[in-house]
Amino acid sequence: MTSLYLRSLCLALAATLLATASSRADDLKKIAASLDGYRYEFPCKDPMPENPKPGADGISARATSDPATNDKFTDVRKFGGEPGKRYKVTIRVRGVVEPMMYKDGQQDGDYFYIGGAPNNATYNIYKLTVSSPASHFFFNRQDKVGHKIFTIDYTQTIEIEGGATLTFHGDGQNGRMITNYAKLVVPDVAPAPQPYNGQFIQLNVTDVVEVK
Repeated sequence: MTSLYLRSLCLALAATLLATASSRADDLKKIAASLDGYRYEFPCKDPMPENPKPGADGISARATSDPATNDKFTDVRKFGGEPGKRYKVTIRVRGVVEPMMYKDGQQDGDYFYIGGAPNNATYNIYKLTVSSPASHFFFNRQDKVGHKIFTIDYTQTIEIEGGATLTFHGDGQNGRMITNYAKLVVPDVAPAPQPYNGQFIQLNVTDVVEVK
């Protein structure tokens, strides 16, 4: 009887600890709600043709006659958490993009680039800036540009201080883009199973851990 009682007690304690840890993890993920689900979008102005030409480019729906706003956008959000505390935030990066080159920073993986600056004047830029610790990142790094389109799906972990300002910036630079001529689809990301008419990147937070 004693052995069964102790076993039941241990199982109950383990279940409680597991539930507590799960609740803690959920609470930490809520800190990153302003980042979770954010989408950079560069829609095409014209409808997608039935049989697009390989390598075709098109006019961006964000194109304007004002150089200050032409084919670019900036969104600013506040990260949660406590000021003075840092959090390791793991993000899943998925989308359909054209290539872009960057310089004077650090390549991490095939597509992620830390710091630095754009190294071409015509292809699309996808950038995230964190106010503290001061840092910025690019998501579509390639060794060379060209008339191609490809899907991305990878994870990266970055550090963000509680209460930091997040600045999401997209810049098509010239009012045009490489269209989604291959009708690429990212599974489980809208508008899947249909292809997106243009380019996009969606960020989803998969984990948040407080830096001790």
